[in-house]
Amino acid sequence: MCRRGVLVGLVAAGLAGCTGAPPRQWDYVGKVPTDRIIDLDAAEDPTVPVVDLRLCERMAEGMHRADGPGRAGRPFNILALSGGGAYGAYSAGVLVGWTEAGTRPEFDVVTGVSTGAIVAVCAFLGPDYDPGLRRFYTTVTNRDVYIKRNEIAGVLSDALADSRPLANMIAIVADEALLKKVAAEHAKGRRLYVGTTHLETRRLVVWDMGAIASRGRSEDLELFRKVLLASASIPGFFPPVTLPVEVDGTGYGELHVDGGVTASLFFRPPRVPREQVASLGPDPLAGSNLYVIVAGKLFADPGSVERKLLKIAEDSISALLYAQTRGDLFQMFAVCLATKMNYNLTAVPADAAAPADATSFDPVEMTALFEVGRKAAKEGDPWRHTPPGLQRGETAPPRAGTRFATRPADGPPAVITVGGTRP
Repeated sequence: MCRRGVLVGLVAAGLAGCTGAPPRQWDYVGKVPTDRIIDLDAAEDPTVPVVDLRLCERMAEGMHRADGPGRAGRPFNILALSGGGAYGAYSAGVLVGWTEAGTRPEFDVVTGVSTGAIVAVCAFLGPDYDPGLRRFYTTVTNRDVYIKRNEIAGVLSDALADSRPLANMIAIVADEALLKKVAAEHAKGRRLYVGTTHLETRRLVVWDMGAIASRGRSEDLELFRKVLLASASIPGFFPPVTLPVEVDGTGYGELHVDGGVTASLFFRPPRVPREQVASLGPDPLAGSNLYVIVAGKLFADPGSVERKLLKIAEDSISALLYAQTRGDLFQMFAVCLATKMNYNLTAVPADAAAPADATSFDPVEMTALFEVGRKAAKEGDPWRHTPPGLQRGETAPPRAGTRFATRPADGPPAVITVGGTRP
């Protein structure tokens, strides 16, 4: 789900006139990274917590990195894609660069929400769909995705924008030929899952897209398209999507919106025929790989906050969504520890330039973000193997007071004397 701009969908018209506050003389936020702030009142060393990066690295080393007992004698490969609107350009770039590096595996399971649902379909079908990913995330504009409504009309209706342009694009890509390809891969045992949020129950709904593609019904293609649109429908910004269901022979209409409302991303294990489960042993996922691509940064870029209701609410909700993503990522790390899978995470680098608003589809900005992901995957190793919150600049040491200083950008961490006090 989108972070910056999410309040546009929640409190509508007021955000149109919000602008950043002018810098204040005492406002260091955004100018100095958190890991360079020295707490002058701290009597204890805040850089050596009991649970730290080294512990997580040792835990990760305990995962089985040898080939596991997966399908066809190789480990399973699972890909999870987050939401993020225009930030999906990074996810697309990583996949394309991964292909160019010649190391991208075939995924046994692909899951996605929001913009990640659209990327997921292409990732599931393989490198043949890389050109489409590149084209979508480097050329589309706002008018290709939505039509902005008059503010008054938006507030009085169910959304600020009309999502028909996005629905039209999905219809062009998700045609009968694509549906048949998804069904063919599903028949091989591979799985494609997309998440939406059911508004009436306030819960995540996971859709088996391969099963939908394989049913052989006239309405399958329309349902496939509607699920993708619903997963990307930011509540309040895009209208909810009505999905027809039948309960005890009676037809109903469920309202579904962005899957990122209830899960920034999600994990699903691979499917194995019942008669083969026993042959996989007590740790069927050991040695398998979970790859997680976050379409966004792990921590929001800091900045000044204007002391106005809507601006404060916007930044608070943004912080909440970032925290939800980090929590979901830590949960996935725990799943990997329990199952002995390998945890591989990549996200937009903290120092990378990125759009301030994930609902702003600017081809120039998205192309730059696409290239960040592509180059990281093609020319280096974009993966970290520990959850967010423990690497340099990610920790939140307790404050002992309100006196601070900054150290040089390349300087050592805060110095602690033997007695535990600062010089």
